[in-house]
Amino acid sequence: MSNIPETGRTSRVTIRLIILQVLVLSLLGTLGGRLWYLQIRNGNQYATEAASNNVQDVVTPAVRGSILDDKGIPLADNETRLVVSASRTDLLKQSDGGKAVLTRLAAVLGMKPQDAMNKVRLCDAKTPKPCWNGSPYQPIPVTDKATTQQALQIMERREDFPGITAEPTAVRRYPSPSGANASQVLGYLSPVTDTELTASEKTSTPLLRSDQIGRSGLERTYDSQLRGKAGVTRYQVDNLGRIIGKAGDTAATPGSSVVTSIDSRVQAVAEKELNQAMTDARKTYDKVTNSYYKADSGAVVVMDVHTGHVVAMASAPTYDPNVWVGGISAKNYKQLTGKSSNYPLLNRAIQGQSAPGSTFKVVSTSAAVQAGYPLNGSYPCTSSMTIGGRVFKNFEGESFGGINLGKALEISCDTVFYGLAYKEWLKDGGTKPVKHPKDWFYKTAKEFGLGATTGIDLPGEVTGRVPDRQWKQAYYDANKTYWCKVAKSKDQSYAAQIARENCVDGYVMRAGDSVNYAIGQGDTLLTPIQEAMIYSAISNGGTLYQPSIGKAVISADGKTVQQIKPQVKGKLPDNKETLKYINQALAGVVTGGTAAWKFGGWPQNKITLHAKTGTAEVQGKQTTSWFATYTKDYAVVMTISQGGTGSGGSGNAVRKIYEAMYGIQSDGSIDSKKALLPQATTKLPKITADGTVAQVSFAIPSAPVSQGTGQGTVLAALTPDRNEKLLLGRRYWS
Repeated sequence: MSNIPETGRTSRVTIRLIILQVLVLSLLGTLGGRLWYLQIRNGNQYATEAASNNVQDVVTPAVRGSILDDKGIPLADNETRLVVSASRTDLLKQSDGGKAVLTRLAAVLGMKPQDAMNKVRLCDAKTPKPCWNGSPYQPIPVTDKATTQQALQIMERREDFPGITAEPTAVRRYPSPSGANASQVLGYLSPVTDTELTASEKTSTPLLRSDQIGRSGLERTYDSQLRGKAGVTRYQVDNLGRIIGKAGDTAATPGSSVVTSIDSRVQAVAEKELNQAMTDARKTYDKVTNSYYKADSGAVVVMDVHTGHVVAMASAPTYDPNVWVGGISAKNYKQLTGKSSNYPLLNRAIQGQSAPGSTFKVVSTSAAVQAGYPLNGSYPCTSSMTIGGRVFKNFEGESFGGINLGKALEISCDTVFYGLAYKEWLKDGGTKPVKHPKDWFYKTAKEFGLGATTGIDLPGEVTGRVPDRQWKQAYYDANKTYWCKVAKSKDQSYAAQIARENCVDGYVMRAGDSVNYAIGQGDTLLTPIQEAMIYSAISNGGTLYQPSIGKAVISADGKTVQQIKPQVKGKLPDNKETLKYINQALAGVVTGGTAAWKFGGWPQNKITLHAKTGTAEVQGKQTTSWFATYTKDYAVVMTISQGGTGSGGSGNAVRKIYEAMYGIQSDGSIDSKKALLPQATTKLPKITADGTVAQVSFAIPSAPVSQGTGQGTVLAALTPDRNEKLLLGRRYWS
């Protein structure tokens, strides 16, 4: 029995009750304060967030604008395809999550059941493709290649396919008018990534998960204009994800169309002739390497000399841009990116850079004149010259005695330019340069716009290279450690010997560097678009235009036309007398110089053609063929890697391009009715009252296409059987 008094026990109980009351009151006070904070102070904020949790967006993609050639003919547009889609919301209501329905659907579509299921699963970090990265509340495409018969099977047996729809939908298409592929110019589309979604949130044109965006070419450059603005329908859903009402609707705005300077007919000819030139080169025996020319890649550019507009641009090897439509297969992707493919995704007209060979001599001629050498002076054209113990030869060992600069261009005499460059190198101090060397040959190249991008409206353009003193120093700094490491090795190869020299004084501008540079060899690199730009400037009197392809952006309703005007990039450093002299010399290349053997019977008195051949030597490879030409209207530049000599590899092809444009016949006469483009198109295509862009008549393609662009679009039949299409329309979509 406890000895604690009764009063003590009562006191302890009382204290415990008081403490318990305090704790309860504290908890109630805390809870009340939190409720006040949530419901009163921040009530509106959380009410808004709660409401948004019950609203889901369903996106209606905008119809992408077309890319048109200079006459309004579509190079990229949209075709109508039957797209079979599945609603995840409806499938998840089914006891097996829609597995049975998707299995039946796969049987109708000729797919494997698992492939159909993979199409409708949601993407996350762990889910491999294919998967769906859009909203789970909108229909998910299973295929965009359904036939009319398949669609009828699905829609007539709706009880077997709950949650499945088949509807006509606009899908990107690259129709190749006149056979013009233009894949590297046009580019392709692919789905938006999470990184791009996040980056676009604070821009004026935020992306949606359902968006397809341009990845290369014009599709990328003008993506924001072409893409339009997707429509959004907002649905109210309950906590189980079931739709209980509609919260709003914003209609989609179709994308604008881009009118280009590309002429699809000339583009087709350029592609054909480039391919033929490469095929012919592979049948030509190279006596230097004792093998046939490999002709592994090439490019051609046709440019309007008065505006810088590109009329045609072809790159080889090439590919069909339609392989990207609807998602590229792993097999096709490997074919486009594997080493054996030689990388057809590259646009070698703006991304292929190589030594330009003798086509660079127009720059060296200008440099010589600026350095004070007279155009009609006498310069020794010997078969070779020795500098620093090394022999530098004419390409084919010719010797013509004393000649002027015009004749040096016409017959492409290397030793004339060797001599000029060597004299200037000595004046600048040789291996111990003066404080402020003149460097005329390097300075002039930069005045021609070389060593920098041209600014063409295509992504991924490279700069080429003018290997001046600054470049030499930067290159030495970047490679000194490697060179000196090789120098200590026992390697006795040619490359190792060069590395040993460079380890000691790789930053020094040597005599050999300067004389090689003067004939477009050594470390000099140019792109075909750069050459087209400078030869266009020689043709038009000295104005360097920024190359461009886009001519105008036209809104879907046709009411807004934004013209893209030619931009002047600079002026050549030559005066009128020098330009006239160079013009005459380059005309002589065609009539009696290095290209004459390819232009017999050319109507020079009616269409004066100017040209410069180039045969660039590359260590460990066959020679690169360069052929740069122009008339009063156009410049055409072609290059073929490992394709032989300038005129030998590219001469025939360039001639045929001009013949097609001007309508020149085999006997030298001109048939204007057969001329594709005797003068560049300056006007925009006509815009009709409904906003569509009118186009010249052309053969109707057999595939179903959309006629016109924008809001005035009229869809062609889904199948050749118009009655079947109408029946389908009455039943399900009218």
